[in-house]
Amino acid sequence: DVKPKEVAEPVAPATVVALKNPTGDIVYDNNSHDQFKPGDPSKKAFTYFVLTGGRFVYASAIRLAVLKFLMSMSATKDVLALASVEVDLSNIAEGSTVTIKWRGKPVFIRRRTASEIADAEAVDVSSLRDPQTDSERAVNPEWLITLGVCTHLGCVPLPNAGDFGGWFCPCHGSHYDVSGRIRKGPAPYNLEVPGYTFLEDGKVQIG
Repeated sequence: DVKPKEVAEPVAPATVVALKNPTGDIVYDNNSHDQFKPGDPSKKAFTYFVLTGGRFVYASAIRLAVLKFLMSMSATKDVLALASVEVDLSNIAEGSTVTIKWRGKPVFIRRRTASEIADAEAVDVSSLRDPQTDSERAVNPEWLITLGVCTHLGCVPLPNAGDFGGWFCPCHGSHYDVSGRIRKGPAPYNLEVPGYTFLEDGKVQIG
């Protein structure tokens, strides 16, 4: 009698066995790769390389973020140029007013006459809506420097006009005297006085 040849049953991969017979035990399929125990000495160099590279990338990202933040906080060149402005006062005639631009706003520079100074100093401060003496508003009595913006709604008043000889805002009828103080009309405050410094060469630096 001829015995039939025994045929070996094919061994299914571990993944197939796991799908057919679900179990809580972990079975590794070593058919296509090698399995190394945790902490294998041959893999330490690779682990150090990955960790060091990751830390370097992380530190570089933080440095870039900090630099961008600091650059966004610093003023640009055009802003620095407008931060202050110098004006030559020698060309301004007595009794006249010139208007310059500073930080996007008009600034009035008025060279006052002796009579205008006397009138400004003689005003009863207690009668003013926004009480200020003339000396509080003019470092040098001859020169009055204010922002050219009406404190009512931000219009630009007209110089050498109004009932008090200073400025008049035609939009809503606010009258300012030669010290830039509100005397009549709806404006609640005096014309704002910016920070300025007189220079030795006959100039003034605003801002």
